[in-house]
Amino acid sequence: MSQRTVYLNGEWLPLGEARVSVLDRGFMLGDGVYELIPVYQRRPFRLDEHLRRLQRSLDGIRLPNPLTDAQWREVIAQSVAGLEADDQSLYLQITRGVAPRDHAFPANTAPTVLVMGNPMSRPDPAQFEHGVCAVSTDDIRWRRCDLKTLNLLPNVLAKQKAVDAGCVECVMFRDGVLSEGAASNIFAVKNGVILAPVKDQRVLPGVTYDLVLELAQANGMAFEVRDIAEAEVRGADELWLTSSSREVQAIVELDGTPVGNGKPGPIYRRIYALYQSFKTTL
Repeated sequence: MSQRTVYLNGEWLPLGEARVSVLDRGFMLGDGVYELIPVYQRRPFRLDEHLRRLQRSLDGIRLPNPLTDAQWREVIAQSVAGLEADDQSLYLQITRGVAPRDHAFPANTAPTVLVMGNPMSRPDPAQFEHGVCAVSTDDIRWRRCDLKTLNLLPNVLAKQKAVDAGCVECVMFRDGVLSEGAASNIFAVKNGVILAPVKDQRVLPGVTYDLVLELAQANGMAFEVRDIAEAEVRGADELWLTSSSREVQAIVELDGTPVGNGKPGPIYRRIYALYQSFKTTL
């Protein structure tokens, strides 16, 4: 395969030749799901967890999985092998397929399946060392944020609010309680205790979120999983964002106000070191 080859509906095609109908329900209605898998040294990171989350999203929108786990692994392996970069970001997308535009599910329509690899674009190392800034907004999304669907316009608007402010993330609150970031999960730290939002329908169950809590538990670090009030977030000693692409980063400023002392805190530095160490054991 060439460096820019993608998998589309059972075929490997040059990226510039891959085409989807304008009647695809993903294009017309956002009727589909996606998954993003980091690849380190040509090894997909926590692949089992990502495939389970993909299945959960598919189940949540009543779309049968078009491939078995074994088939997904084969396609993913071929995609990884087809790129020159050792570290990659692997994008999977499944829609309900091509059909005349109508809200109701079409009958007997084959899903559209896309797998596309890209060289991993990592944040500036200075962001891990010195932290990043964020802004906040009301969470106006639908009530099934636990599904990784294509309906991302509220996230896009929130992310652009952060970009307009020269920041990397937008922290969202729903009814006075922390939900998550535009493209990340959010953690707080107070008095040495890591605070994580409950994984309910307000929050995407992040693979990195889960790993952070696994690392904390394995290393005797105190944490609580519960609703976190907005006042607690604004009064936190530390704030972090976590995602597959950004891993773990400290938020040192929120809405122009320093978080804690305005520097990455000791709990963040320990979790970050544990995360980097975990990656080398894959």
